[in-house]
Amino acid sequence: MAFPSGALPLGVLPAAGIALPMLTACLLVGLGRWLPRVAVDALATGAALAVLAAMAALANGTGTVTSVSWIGGWLPDAGGGVGIALVADRFGAGLAALAAGLVAAALLYSWHYLRDAQAHFQALLLLFLSGMVGFALSGDLFDMLVYFELMGAVAYGLAGYKVDEPRSVQGGLTFGVINSVGAYFALAGVALLYAATGQLGLAQLGEAIRASPPSHGLVLAGFVLVGSGWLVKAAVVPFHFWLADAHAVAPTPVCVVFSGVMAELGLYGVARVYLVVCRPVLPEAAVHRALVVLAVVTALLGSAMCLVQRHLKRLLAYSTIAHIGLFLLALQTFTPDGGTAAALYLVGHAGVKGALFLLVGLLLARYRSVDEAALHGAGRPHRLEAALFLLAALALAGLPPGGPGLGKALAEDATARAGIGWAHWVFLGVSVATGAAVLRAGARVYLGIGSPPVTDGEHTSGRDEEPETEHRLGRPPVTMLGVAVLLLAGGLSVGVLTPLGDAVGAGADRFLDGAGYRASVLHGTPPPAAVPSASGWTAHGGRQGLLAGVLAVLTALAMVYRARLTAAVARPLAVTRRVLTPVRAAWLAVERAHSGHIGDYLAWLLFGVAAFAALLVLPG
Repeated sequence: MAFPSGALPLGVLPAAGIALPMLTACLLVGLGRWLPRVAVDALATGAALAVLAAMAALANGTGTVTSVSWIGGWLPDAGGGVGIALVADRFGAGLAALAAGLVAAALLYSWHYLRDAQAHFQALLLLFLSGMVGFALSGDLFDMLVYFELMGAVAYGLAGYKVDEPRSVQGGLTFGVINSVGAYFALAGVALLYAATGQLGLAQLGEAIRASPPSHGLVLAGFVLVGSGWLVKAAVVPFHFWLADAHAVAPTPVCVVFSGVMAELGLYGVARVYLVVCRPVLPEAAVHRALVVLAVVTALLGSAMCLVQRHLKRLLAYSTIAHIGLFLLALQTFTPDGGTAAALYLVGHAGVKGALFLLVGLLLARYRSVDEAALHGAGRPHRLEAALFLLAALALAGLPPGGPGLGKALAEDATARAGIGWAHWVFLGVSVATGAAVLRAGARVYLGIGSPPVTDGEHTSGRDEEPETEHRLGRPPVTMLGVAVLLLAGGLSVGVLTPLGDAVGAGADRFLDGAGYRASVLHGTPPPAAVPSASGWTAHGGRQGLLAGVLAVLTALAMVYRARLTAAVARPLAVTRRVLTPVRAAWLAVERAHSGHIGDYLAWLLFGVAAFAALLVLPG
């Protein structure tokens, strides 16, 4: 039997993408103490760029085939087996390429940023990359969990990297405990699915469930537990509490990877497991309902929390949570149009959000603060950075022709065709809110307009942050500002690169074809021809993006000049105060839920698992 894994060099690229960063990390740990810093940085960055090239080649090479590599040559027999497969389609390989690109950007930025970093920082980032590539390309459910844990263990160390700072240790501990509990749930789900089928490979599991459906309740429980584990990593509400705490304390280059691709891999995992393994048994309507509810709650809560932050890294982190809700809302349609929209939105967001984090890192290096109030007007001398920050904020709001705007426009069309036309208002509201929050911060910090936000002494204000550079930064090195420019340019270009949209559209069609995935893995059957999906701007999408950008600017100005507006409408506000009192009380309850206490977050995690299960089993 001929398998696609026999083709070289395509068949060796998945294993190379996992092994190369891992081996380089081991080399750095062993020799780092004797190597000069420039050699450590060059080796680490070179390894990440090599993985990027390999994954880009893999994504390009899987346009008409699915690459299947059986570790050790253990091929399946009669639809079953114990072999472990690395399976690369365009969606998975594209995510792996995105991870490699963001890690390379983080490493390059760190050349002059983390001057006191030892080789173990670069080694941790490379191990993180190895875990992400493995998760994206694994064709085995248990191996997905292994790579999930590799990602998690390394990410805990990166989040709590500044071990002499109590807040850093607390953030890393919160990250570690919450994600570890999520992994335990996923492990229990893997065990249930293995007990039901005797298989662990995704294709083997899906084929066994399709051919001889086990107990519906057993498959449902397995999917709920595995899905909950992946949703924790994706920071979907109410599994999201760890993410903002981790972003607030992690080194700024690490936040680029956390926000740009790590959380989004959780959504990829949920969709992959459902489409390949559980779709033959679990009613699609129930899965749609559960994911729509989680997506909308995540989008709305994330954007609301984003609006009230003055700690710039936490503001950007909550913006990420809000956009994860939008990605999930597009992806849950399980249509090629929805998958294309989610993928383009994700890539555009990764570039734009990465640039914003790196620009905040420059502020931290100069002023030892990421507090919007303390930095009021501090960025006026830095005109290029101001332009980049405000341009990125407008792109985040969906202004054409940026990548986030194109993804948003396509997602609105896809959800409307899927019968949830009201989702348009969710996309518009979240884009306006998150874009306005970032524009407000940029206007205050770089333009010095309006009045600083009222300070209340909260411990997450961002004042007196620990330095991440040896000396206060003056003129930023090319490797720092240049990486921010490259990421922003990449995020914007997603909206105008027609070949990229066409390639993503073809990849989305194959990603959604669970039967084709199983046939390719188990029988070497070439995937069917991809059905093209919409991947470009429409006049309606352009108008909606322009509207979102204008509304974001107006909302930001209203927040910046809030004191003047409040004085002008004081009397009408007094009349409506009684009406708004219950709303304020509800909002205070939401803020209190984000307490920073691990016990509270674990209680919400358990509630999330129960809610996810309930949404899947409730009658129509």
